[in-house]
This record gives sequence, C-alpha cells and structure tokens, in this order.
Amino acid sequence: MNSPTQLARDIDGKAIAAQVLSEVAADVRELALQQVTPTLAVLLVGEDPASQVYVRNKILRAKEAGIRSLEQCLPATTSQAQLLAVIAELNANPEVNGILVQLPVPAHIDEGAVIQAIDPAKDIDGFHRQNVGGLVLGQDVLTPCTPSGCMRLLHDTCGDLSGKHAVVIGRSNIVGKPMATLLLQANCSVTVVHSRSIDAAALCRLADIVVAAVGRPQMIDASWLKPGAVVIDVGINRIDTEQGSRLVGDVDYASARTVASAITPVPGGVGPMTIAFLLKNTVTATRRQLLRAAELATTHTSPQEA
Repeated sequence: MNSPTQLARDIDGKAIAAQVLSEVAADVRELALQQVTPTLAVLLVGEDPASQVYVRNKILRAKEAGIRSLEQCLPATTSQAQLLAVIAELNANPEVNGILVQLPVPAHIDEGAVIQAIDPAKDIDGFHRQNVGGLVLGQDVLTPCTPSGCMRLLHDTCGDLSGKHAVVIGRSNIVGKPMATLLLQANCSVTVVHSRSIDAAALCRLADIVVAAVGRPQMIDASWLKPGAVVIDVGINRIDTEQGSRLVGDVDYASARTVASAITPVPGGVGPMTIAFLLKNTVTATRRQLLRAAELATTHTSPQEA
C-alpha cells in the first residue's frame, strides 16, 4: 500500500486525448492535400438528454479536428424501417466515410439490426459483426473506441505490456470482450471477471492492470488491488450525495489510489479518449476507402485505357 503522501498518480485522459486529436488533425490536413475531407454522419433518434450531450461533444471535437459532420436528428417515433433506409442511403453515399448511430435507440427499434445495417467499412464504432470477428482474428479492422482509448492510456502509462497480467471486470460486447482481445494482442495474460466469477476480488488482486467496466458505482476498492496495479476505470455512474448528484466510476477512487500506482479519474479519464478514437476511426475509415477506390479503379480499367 502507498504511504499517505504517495498516492497513485492520475492518468490524464484529457491530455492524452488532446494528443490523439492533434494526431487526427494532422492526418486530416494530409488528406486535404488530396482534396479529401473526412466526413462523419451522426444519427440521433429521439430526444434523450444524455445522448444529445454526447452528440454535441462529438460534433464539436470533429469540427476542431477538421472533420465534416452531418447530423440527422430523427423523432422518437421513427420506425426501424425508416432508420434502416437512412442508413442505407449513407452507406451508398461515397462522400460519407463514417456512420455513427447514437445508442441507445428507442425500445421499438432492434439495436442489433441497426448495428449490422451499417457498412462495416463505415462502422466507426467497430460494433459490426465483421469488425468484431476481424478483431478476434487479429485482422486490421475498425476497433471499438473505448477499448482502443484504454489501450492508448495503458501504453502511455506502462509502455510495453508484454507479460503483464490484466484483469478485465465486465464482459460486455462494447467494452469487456474487445478490451480482453486487445490486451491479448498486446501479449498480456488476461482474466475476465464477471457476475458468475468465484471470488472476483481475489482474481483481481493478481493483476498488474485492472480495467473496470461493470457498471456498478465504486464496486472496486483498495481490497481488490495488488500494490502498484494500474487501474483503468471505464465506469460512469451518477450517484446522489448530501451535496447533490455527482459522477463516479466503478472504482472507489479515494480508496484505490492508496494502493494503485496509477489510476484514471472519473470524469477526465477514459471518457475523452472514446471521442478521440471515434474521430481517429473516421480518418482510418477514410483512408481505407480511398485505397479501396484506387484499387477498384485499377481493376476496372477500360479496354481503351488498357
């Protein structure tokens, strides 16, 4: 355990996200030399306040990086067929490089059907089964943004991750499973802890790296951690206190930082990285589409040009 004056250092997600966004902006300027502007289409169905905030933040960050955004706000009464028709139009539009449907969608719409309707080449969330399968197989695909952001935080904090034991708490399709896969690709030994795990805390105490993505406020405290562990807290939970509501993670920050060597705060840790990697995926998708178009143009050379 750290001494009272030796608490874990904060992993500054805002600062590292700013670095990623600077890299994205440089890539956008390079594409501009080819007279190409990466374009992101954002679909928001309904008027969920949290989703509206997320969309505004994504569009603002996109504009700052030089990415063009096309926002469509559809009423909550939009049918699944209508939403799928909009997605089909965006899939077919060569000027649209990335498509983001802000989740959750209204209950009458099948979220899975929406995700699978997006062209995998434009699926900047990395949720399409083709991208998920490609990730597991080690292929170069668009990868879910939050796990990708977590990996950047870990590499910046720890350097080479080879041989480290990582515990991922949570097995969701959006964070837990892809996070475990990315850690495996970085040559970590990986344990996934979930609601059916026996003595989850004991398993967690073996970890050099802990990634908490379980959705339960302040569940993981100092007793779960090995001294010197690096903690990535993906959770964002709103709790009520005598002073009013506030955001906390899945990790009890005050307790955990007495044992850990480094930890992400909530807010200000993982959250900014998710948006940064969303835009990074948009640039990646743009470049791959340009390459694919060039390959098709070469393949379909007319007889007069041959």
